[in-house]
Amino acid sequence: MVLKKAVYALALGAMLIFSSCAGKHEGHNQNTTSTDKQETPAAEVDKSGPEYTSAYICPMHCPGSGSDQPGQCPKCGMDYVKNDDVQSSEEGHEGHNH
Repeated sequence: MVLKKAVYALALGAMLIFSSCAGKHEGHNQNTTSTDKQETPAAEVDKSGPEYTSAYICPMHCPGSGSDQPGQCPKCGMDYVKNDDVQSSEEGHEGHNH
């Protein structure tokens, strides 16, 4: 009787181990669907829009957002943050006006 219980316990343990690994092969996921989000690599993101080039930008980079003045994003309502990647129009123009 003890041997029979040990065999059942081993069989159950083996089934649990093998079933938990089913479909999880490296580089292949059988559980994906066509509705899964595909992330765009950073190198492919178009950063030429105002959401990246304005003096004040939305932290979420909402399309079409961005301003030359502090304020809020019209898309998501978050406060704009100063874009340190953009040079102010006053910087580098000492001694002349345009």
